[in-house]
Amino acid sequence: MWGNIAIAFILAFVVTFVTTPYTIKIAKKVGAVSEEKDGRRAHRKSMPKFGGPAVILGFLVSTIYLLIVMSMENSINLFGIQEYWKKLLGFFVGILVISTFCVVDDIKTIRPITKLMGQILGSVCIVIAGIRIDGITLPFLNFPEMHEVTSVLFTILWIIVVTNAINLIDGLDGLSSGISIISAISLLVIFVLNGSSLISIVLITALAGALVGFLPFNYTPAKTFIGDTGSNFLGFSLATISILGVAKTYTAAVIVLPLIVLGLPIFDTVWAIIRRLIKGKSLKAVFKADKGHLHHKLVAKGFSQKQAVLILYGISAIFGMFAVILFDSGIWKALSFLLIVIVAIVSGYKNFSVEKTGNEQYECTQCKYIYNPKFGNEKNGIAKGTKFDDLPEEWNCPVCGEGKEMFQVRE
Repeated sequence: MWGNIAIAFILAFVVTFVTTPYTIKIAKKVGAVSEEKDGRRAHRKSMPKFGGPAVILGFLVSTIYLLIVMSMENSINLFGIQEYWKKLLGFFVGILVISTFCVVDDIKTIRPITKLMGQILGSVCIVIAGIRIDGITLPFLNFPEMHEVTSVLFTILWIIVVTNAINLIDGLDGLSSGISIISAISLLVIFVLNGSSLISIVLITALAGALVGFLPFNYTPAKTFIGDTGSNFLGFSLATISILGVAKTYTAAVIVLPLIVLGLPIFDTVWAIIRRLIKGKSLKAVFKADKGHLHHKLVAKGFSQKQAVLILYGISAIFGMFAVILFDSGIWKALSFLLIVIVAIVSGYKNFSVEKTGNEQYECTQCKYIYNPKFGNEKNGIAKGTKFDDLPEEWNCPVCGEGKEMFQVRE
C-alpha cells in the first residue's frame, strides 16, 4: 500500500509541477486572466488563472496509471461486487462536466447560476454511478438507512456545498490549494486508520500530490491562480472521495469526519450565505460577491496576505487533527486536544497584537519595492514622514502597481 501511496503522490506532483508553467502561457493566449474590477482581489494587476487544468492532469495521470498497474498485478478488482469501475467512470465524467463549465467561466465568465447547473450535473453523475451517502447514525440524527430519494438529494447537496466552499475561500495566494492539501492529508490518515479501499487512498493521495506540485506557483507572491476550474475540481473531488473513503464505516464518520476536516471552508461558505441573505434580503444576493470572507477580515485587521494565509492554514490543520483524533481515540481525547490548542492560542495571542510604531519599512511582496515612511513617495504625492497606515487606500506600489494589501513589514 505504501508503495502505491508514494507513486500516487510523486507522479501527481511531477506532472503538475512540470505542466503548470505551460498553463500560464495558455492562460495569457486564451484570455483566462484575472482582472481587478471591484476591489475584492489582493492583486491590482492581471494574473493568469488557469492553473486548474495542470492540477487535474496531474491527478488523472497518477490515478489512471496506478489503476492500470494495480489491475494488472491483481491488487484491486475494479469489476468486483463494489463495481469500482462504474464509480470511477462516474467520478471522471463528473470531473469532465464540471471542468467544462468552469473552463468557459475562466476564459469568458458565465453567470453563477450557470456554474451551479454544471455542479448539479456533475453531482448527478456521481449518484448515478452509485457513490452515495446511504445513512447517518448520530445521537441526535439517526438515519441508518436513508430512502433512496433522500440519499440522492443529500449526496448532491453535500457535493455542491463542499465544491462551493473551496471555490469561495479561494481569495488569497495559495489559500484554497493549501487548505485542500491539509484536508486531503487529514482524510488520507483517516482512510488508512479506517481500512478504506485502496482506490480511495490512491485518489486522495494523488490529489494531495497534484496540489503540492501546484503550490510553488500559487503561494504568495503568486505566479498564477488555480481559477474556478481548479477550485471547483478540488471541492468536487474532496466531497466525492470523502464519501468513497469512509463509506465502510456506516456511522457518523460518513459525513461528520469529512465535515470537520473541511470545517473552515464550509463555515466560511455557510456564513457567507447567511450574511448575504440578511444584507440583500433576497436569494439573488447569495450569488453576489462581497468582502466579508474570513481572509478579507484578517487582511482588514492588518495582517499581511502571507500571515492571513498561514493563520487559516493553522486553523484548517487544527480541524484536520481534531477529526483524526476523534476517529482514532474518541471524543474526550479530541476535546482535550482542542482545549489545549485554544489555551495555547489565547496565551500567545498578545504576541500578534504588538502595536506598530509607524516607523517600520514596508516591502512589496510582488516586486520587493520598499516604502520608507521617513522618505515618503514624493513623486506620487506622498510627503516625507507619512506613515504607511495613513497612505490613501487607492495608493499602489510605484513599481509594479500592487495595492497596499501586498505590502508587509520588512523584517
